[in-house]
Amino acid sequence: MRNLLVALTLLSASLSTAAFAQQGRGTEAEQKACTRDVQKFCRPVIDQGDFTILACLKENRAKISQACDQVLKNHNQ
Repeated sequence: MRNLLVALTLLSASLSTAAFAQQGRGTEAEQKACTRDVQKFCRPVIDQGDFTILACLKENRAKISQACDQVLKNHNQ
């Protein structure tokens, strides 16, 4: 779960995904799957930490993309 949270935080900060995928913080594909959803639904809470971003995605689960929803499911969220 921690890896997913870190990946989501990295997405929200729009940092280079390839470097972080190599460090085991979510694959580049997982990060890419949720980038738009984080920016679209969670922009107001981006600076509030990993758990807040995850909570935001969960609150907007009915609206997020299928790909991002699958990333959450893959990480038991």
